[in-house]
Amino acid sequence: MTGSLGAKGTSDSSLACLGIGERAEAVYRAMIRNHQSGVADLAGELGMTEMEVREGLDELAGSALVRPSWEEPGTIVPVKPSVALAGLISTQQKEILERQQRLEEGRAAMADLVAEFAEFDRTQGGNGGSIEYLHGMDSVRNYLEEISEEASSEVLALIPKASLTADSMTASKALDEKLAKRGVDIRTVYLDSVRNHPATRRYAAWLNSCGGEVRTHPVLPMRTILVDRRTAVLPLDPDNSGKGALVVREPSVVVALLALFAKIWDAARPLGTAEVPDDLGLSPQERELLRLLASGMTDEAAGKQLAISVRSVRRLMSDIMTRLDARSRFEAGVRATERGWL
Repeated sequence: MTGSLGAKGTSDSSLACLGIGERAEAVYRAMIRNHQSGVADLAGELGMTEMEVREGLDELAGSALVRPSWEEPGTIVPVKPSVALAGLISTQQKEILERQQRLEEGRAAMADLVAEFAEFDRTQGGNGGSIEYLHGMDSVRNYLEEISEEASSEVLALIPKASLTADSMTASKALDEKLAKRGVDIRTVYLDSVRNHPATRRYAAWLNSCGGEVRTHPVLPMRTILVDRRTAVLPLDPDNSGKGALVVREPSVVVALLALFAKIWDAARPLGTAEVPDDLGLSPQERELLRLLASGMTDEAAGKQLAISVRSVRRLMSDIMTRLDARSRFEAGVRATERGWL
């Protein structure tokens, strides 16, 4: 059928904007050329089956483009295009007005929902002022989506996770993509341990390709998001981000968190660089591990801080002891101090 229509130059339906399908338009045009054509004649001329022609006629009748003949009962004739056009446009205009009305009704309903949601949030603890409480992950994600739409200059983040879950990366990618397209500066610091997590490294590489910057640091205080240097989002429970978040707009607190971020950012290394030892031969992660263990932390606690396993902690310490030629951790501590490692 396509070839037949193409031969007559009607494959691009000029009436599609009025809701008339290509097949129905072809039938209508053929009827205008010859008012006496019956179903069989139309099928032969257009390369359609009689069933396809009848379906086209049904569509034309529904749009008032054909009508029963007054002279020959039982036959159908085309309505004059100028007359039919006025009716079609009137119908389309009516549908547009109805859609606009539904949109306005939907917009009003959404406005009511926004007001209801804000009232619910206020009664749950948010005060809408310098401090606001978000309870549960749904509230947090809703807020992050909202604030990402409003961000205009920069979004800074500290993410103390050994790796990101697939769901977390999907949610973050959608938000980061919108920010990057608007030219918002995105800077993120992960733990050094993410260098061992391929999926997180790929996500970081994607963010870099969008214009964002990603660095890593041996330890991070807690999950922190800073937006446009005036809003901070912190976890209600640093050990369980699922409980919710605290939104802080108090300028003195935000300024302090910005200073903390700047200090960590300057000390962090761009993701993609290798583990380069310092002048004393220690990687940042090894130096931090020594500091944590020297402060009295257990292997488990130090591993949690660095987001690495206890097994990794012990492997790193074994390597350090070998380099120090120490037979015990106490001896390693003494020699590390002598060398200026602590």
